[in-house]
Amino acid sequence: MGYPRSARHGGSAAVRARLCPAPLRAGPGRSTTVIVLWRLTTLCNLACGFCAYDRRVRQPRVHMPAAEVERVADLFVRYQQGSDQPVLLSWLGGEPLLWPGLLPLSQQLRRQGLRISMTSNGTRAWQPGAAQALAEAFDEITFSIDAPGPVHDALRGWPGGARRLEQAIRALAGLRASGNQNRPRLRANVVLMHPTLEHFSDLCLQLADWGVDEITFNQLGGRDRPLFHRQHALTAADVAQLRHALPALAVQLAERGVQLHAQPAYLDRFHASAIGAALPVLDCEARRPTLFIDEHGRIGACSFTVDTHAIDSRDLRQPDDLDTLRERLRQQRLQTPAAVCGDCPSTLVFAKFGT
Repeated sequence: MGYPRSARHGGSAAVRARLCPAPLRAGPGRSTTVIVLWRLTTLCNLACGFCAYDRRVRQPRVHMPAAEVERVADLFVRYQQGSDQPVLLSWLGGEPLLWPGLLPLSQQLRRQGLRISMTSNGTRAWQPGAAQALAEAFDEITFSIDAPGPVHDALRGWPGGARRLEQAIRALAGLRASGNQNRPRLRANVVLMHPTLEHFSDLCLQLADWGVDEITFNQLGGRDRPLFHRQHALTAADVAQLRHALPALAVQLAERGVQLHAQPAYLDRFHASAIGAALPVLDCEARRPTLFIDEHGRIGACSFTVDTHAIDSRDLRQPDDLDTLRERLRQQRLQTPAAVCGDCPSTLVFAKFGT
């Protein structure tokens, strides 16, 4: 249920007066950029056994309507123009490049001053001419890759996929060598599992050779595909091994100009998951730099709470409405806490990027 905007919607002047006037603005310890993670589609063309959007899973596939995406994105353009807050829209999926019109919309929003990023499986990024088109559309691109060569291909159901990802990343990295200083920042994100952990260091060094700027990683989650998780999740011993190896690996990558994000608090989340210990976070505002929008236009603090605590994008009519989003969502969670917050799974709350 959306937040009551007025007496007509069940609200009151007293309730609205308690809202912080500018919660999107940076507070202590929070990123100065408004970061919006936006899942445009649940359509995907790969077969990843750990993902809810595996193409083999029979389920409705939803695109957020283009008209509503464009309308809400324009609110963020106008919000940035009228405030001191830069805005980054980060497209997610499914596979976001399967959302019709993504490239021209992204190019338009960049011309209007927003920063634009996406996370992609790379299936539409390796073809001739793709690198230049992507460079014109995005400030940052994160590619998903989980292991070297055939192991990645098997996990993702994409024969030859790792080789195609190498082509895509090398082509984008090559734009800078050819004098294009505006090429996107390139990031690789790795889903770590018990069977693939042994390959992680070699994969990172391989990605450095391809030309990535940053490497991030997630532990395998179990909410989407519980059976796969039981068979492949990191163990406590795996987390200890990872914690021991990361400092030297980070130094080795830094010497090659690559940043490995590996914060101690983030590994604490991994360890708690491995031993089955809950880490409750009942008020995450100071620790989470993002908002989340899903394919239905529901706006939440994160993807994990959007089913129970959300605001409909259609409730946003003018840029000033964006100012109260965080506090409206925070009040929802404080009044009726989400069960998932009793063991917070958000990577961003646990400083995946060091924020």
